[in-house]
Amino acid sequence: MPDDARRALLTRFFDHAPTFPPASLPPAEALAEDRRARESAHAWMLGRLVWPSARLSELPQDEGRALAVVEPGSERQDEAVYLEGAPLDEVSARGLRAKVRCGGERVPTVEELADFIRGCRSRGLVFKATAGLHHAYPTQAGEHGFLNVLAAAVFGDEEEALREKAPAFALDAASFRWRDQEALPPQLADVRGSLFHSIGSCSFFEPVEELEKLGIL
Repeated sequence: MPDDARRALLTRFFDHAPTFPPASLPPAEALAEDRRARESAHAWMLGRLVWPSARLSELPQDEGRALAVVEPGSERQDEAVYLEGAPLDEVSARGLRAKVRCGGERVPTVEELADFIRGCRSRGLVFKATAGLHHAYPTQAGEHGFLNVLAAAVFGDEEEALREKAPAFALDAASFRWRDQEALPPQLADVRGSLFHSIGSCSFFEPVEELEKLGIL
């Protein structure tokens, strides 16, 4: 188990989806960008390569990447299946995992996203978030921040955590902190394993650069 809170919270956190909007890179360019991410100093934060099932034939057999294969309404990561848009009771009854879309054609409200996180917590469901989470904190355009979603999963008080603006949260080697609450590496690793698995992002470097600007990395 990592003894650095940053590693406990962010290891393999960003599933890389370079073929998906808004990046929408063609396969050759997408793979080149993914290789660049794998060779970077922060490759420890890189999760799976997200790839559409309809284009698996365009993926080299020797790429050697753990995949998240996307089909309409679902995503498969080896034996784990994430359902998008399905009622959480159905996801739970089927023994699957949940997936929430945070951007794209529609951005969920703070209340909707908070209800989703609470619902997963109460049912013991692991979830993944995707789309619209390139930024650490909420933007003026109404996008959610990935640090906010992490804080909502770690600390609860979901609506308040999701509404926070920079620099509400502190993350360093010792702990993840918000207001008078502090989470140490074992708790952070547990949240990542039992509740909030990862996010999908068409860019790996954009969120990493934000974390660098915040002084977290």
